[in-house]
Amino acid sequence: MTTSNGVDDEKRATLRRFAALGAASPLAGLSESAAADTGESDARDAIAGYLSTTPGAHFSKIRDDLQLGTGETQHHLRRLEELEVIERYRDGDYKRFVPAGRFDEFEKQVLGYLRRETPRGMLIELLRNPAATGGDLAAVLDVSPPTVSKYAGELEDEGLLSREDGYAVERPETVLVLVVRHADSFGDAARQLARNADQYLTYDG
Repeated sequence: MTTSNGVDDEKRATLRRFAALGAASPLAGLSESAAADTGESDARDAIAGYLSTTPGAHFSKIRDDLQLGTGETQHHLRRLEELEVIERYRDGDYKRFVPAGRFDEFEKQVLGYLRRETPRGMLIELLRNPAATGGDLAAVLDVSPPTVSKYAGELEDEGLLSREDGYAVERPETVLVLVVRHADSFGDAARQLARNADQYLTYDG
């Protein structure tokens, strides 16, 4: 059984790990304020650092991964928005968060779908194999063809996928860069794609 002290130690270690990343953000220096005495600086720096590696995360994931309370997470996210360190956007039923000024609207939509298992798998497989059919995607992802069709329709509606002649990822190099840059937060398939990313890049001229 984990003691309350053990839980606190684990939480502090998690916050410190991500706070080290957040220290490079515009939030750096907040620890010198009075907030440092209450631990608020560590929590805010940790959220900023976490979102630098996991952009597009929704509220519950941020709260759970950083082992913060619901009210605590709401408070710090709101303050970080006021400081213009992060920004939120609506993605269906989710409120997602990204570092401020880093991503355009298309990229935010991509990040939202990359945070969902089946659409992420579809996008990654289509980057790896642009000739993949709906049946191919269903087989690779171990889902039904109707599930692939459902998400393909959503991706098309959001401008992330074309279905004019099979399936084709829109702005594929932009999507690939997002997958590669944040591969560790997207799982094994993304990491594998990242290791071989040069095979999937094309250049004009």
